Amino acid sequence: MKKKRQLRRQLRAQLRDIRVLLGESGYSILLFVMVVLGGAAIFHLFYTFPVGAERAGQSPGYAEAIYATFSLIFFETLLPFPDEWYLQALFFIIPVVGLVAVADGILRFGTAVINKQARGQKWQVAMASTYSDHIIVCGTGKIGYRVTEELLKYGREVVAIEADENGRFVDKVRALGVPLIIGNARRSENIIKAGVQRADAIIPCTDDELANLDIALDAREINPNIKVVLRMFDSDLARRVEKGFGIHTAFSGSALAAPIFAAAALRLDIKHSFYVGEDLLNLSEMTIRPDSPLAGWTVTRFQKTYNLSVVFHRGDQHDDLHPDPEQKLCVGDFLLVLASLDTLRQIKTLNHDI
Repeated sequence: MKKKRQLRRQLRAQLRDIRVLLGESGYSILLFVMVVLGGAAIFHLFYTFPVGAERAGQSPGYAEAIYATFSLIFFETLLPFPDEWYLQALFFIIPVVGLVAVADGILRFGTAVINKQARGQKWQVAMASTYSDHIIVCGTGKIGYRVTEELLKYGREVVAIEADENGRFVDKVRALGVPLIIGNARRSENIIKAGVQRADAIIPCTDDELANLDIALDAREINPNIKVVLRMFDSDLARRVEKGFGIHTAFSGSALAAPIFAAAALRLDIKHSFYVGEDLLNLSEMTIRPDSPLAGWTVTRFQKTYNLSVVFHRGDQHDDLHPDPEQKLCVGDFLLVLASLDTLRQIKTLNHDI
């Protein structure tokens, strides 16, 4: 399964490469198309076969004019040389402009293929522009690097931003195949380059909590629906930020574990994550929705069916840290569930939460 994910990721990367390469020669392609279509329109509307030709006095059809213009670019004349001076000029202008567009496009495409790593930031920004529904990680220090690793394990796509191009983990992040933009994430143009308008979540995890807050607020202003997972060191400030600014999650210094950041960005209402050996367990909130098939299930059936633990249950009239196994789940019941990420995805989908 892991190898299949890696192959899919490599295939997506190659497709992005092709898309970016074509984008590099986009203006040349556009100019070439304009020359062909524009020249064809002029020939179709104003050109008539000269006297003595088999179709004297007739105009070529538009499709025929397109083919003739395309051929003319490569010095093959399908239409007899005209008598009108402005059409004669086209017979000289079209090949020159058309070949310039072709040569420029080939040169740009070839340069991008051969020199994409040397072009550095321009290439990274171009790659980032092809991402959507991704997660932006701001700061690639120890925490940022680990967060990026965890997100990639979950199969999510990541764009990273780092202010220090000589940072300790910069080369390691690049080795993961993640687009890395060198710049200060507090400058809104840099998170825009990272695709914040199209991103699903952003994780500001630099060593400066005020910078993290600034980045989070800028991201929310540009994309009001973006999920924000904020690294904070002061637990009191973290609570005030979460309450006052509507930041989805603000973790204090005691909660700076990479799995927590990465898991929280996945829209599964995860409140805490921790490893038991090699297994990552997650504590998540959920409320039984009116259209949920889970309504009417017992706690035992729920736990056994999905191999999870219900650690808290709140009904209409009671809160229970040790729910009765035969307690039935009702619409509006609030639960705290301990489970793996795959299990959480299953039950959240079943409950119509995602």
